[in-house]
Amino acid sequence: MGRPAKFTSTDILDAAADLVAQGGPTMATVAAISDRLQAPSGSVYHRFATRDLLVAQLWVQLVREAQAGFIEALALDDVDEAAKQACLHVPRWSRANLPKAQVLLLYRRSDLVEHWPDEMGEDLATLNDGLARALRSYTRRRFSTSSARARRTVTFALIDVPFAGVRSYLQAGQAPPKHVDELVLRTCRCILAGP
Repeated sequence: MGRPAKFTSTDILDAAADLVAQGGPTMATVAAISDRLQAPSGSVYHRFATRDLLVAQLWVQLVREAQAGFIEALALDDVDEAAKQACLHVPRWSRANLPKAQVLLLYRRSDLVEHWPDEMGEDLATLNDGLARALRSYTRRRFSTSSARARRTVTFALIDVPFAGVRSYLQAGQAPPKHVDELVLRTCRCILAGP
């Protein structure tokens, strides 16, 4: 029986997220990740065959993690409470997960990896399917229609506004302060007052 692994895939991905948050996508090299963990580079390559695969899996994991609470909030029975919890998800998640939020909200997928590994095809193809379903369902419940205009209104209120509210703080390496929540919520409520 082999020795138990000293570092998990999560440890490696967290180290990569920290490095990207501190210095941008080029900082997440296998050597830098190994150094951060004080592990041999073989430990990283044992779990991730290439740097591109590592960073691609990091991106997918962060998207899924960030979307989970948002999708859960949109499913609440009361549409006003669902909107409140959904629009506050981004500032709350960003405060609780600062390096991850910086990676996810400051960098596009194309900033991180030049060539996305073929083995990520299915993950990338379906990554936003759950989010799209949740937004359509919420829009229909809120406005009794899921027209393109109604969906744009919901997307702007629940996604674009919260992202805009936290972006400057994340760019400065700071967690968004709690007063951002009230600003995001007030803006969201005004927008959702009508499609």
